[in-house]
Amino acid sequence: MADEALGYLLRQLETGWQLASYHLDGLTTEECLWRPAQVGLHVHRTADGTWRADWPEHEGYEIGPPSIAWVTWHFGFWWSMALDHSFGPAKLDREDVVWPGSAEAVREWLGGLQRQWRAALESLTDDDLRSSQRTRWPFQDRPFGDIVAWANVELVKNAAELGYARFLHGVRTNKAL
Repeated sequence: MADEALGYLLRQLETGWQLASYHLDGLTTEECLWRPAQVGLHVHRTADGTWRADWPEHEGYEIGPPSIAWVTWHFGFWWSMALDHSFGPAKLDREDVVWPGSAEAVREWLGGLQRQWRAALESLTDDDLRSSQRTRWPFQDRPFGDIVAWANVELVKNAAELGYARFLHGVRTNKAL
């Protein structure tokens, strides 16, 4: 079958996006800005109104759980980087990616990135997936299919983190717990 690997990867992307969409639907800005612990990765509004994300020096558990805003920023960060470095000029840096400032803007941003990513992938062949020509971030010298598979895993991981944080937010005032 022609382009069989691409078909698997696109179906996997759709499954991951369905999970992410489930957790993004109904998300509020208040939920985004809620912090599940006193410490943890979060976003901060700068004097010019831009929302900047924390960046961890390490990934140890003691840094604390991220806020929903940070998790949604992370979605946008890696997808923006993957798009720019795989299908664009490869000039985007972490500091260029800002949190959009509201839950509605997050849904628009991530939905747009998902549509751009899917459209870019649909133009590929299985030969393109075996080639390392587009593989510039976060890996080099590997088949581009590794980037697509990594992005699918990253999507599901971030969707699970988003869902878990929304569950925590949902029961935060439940006195019976």
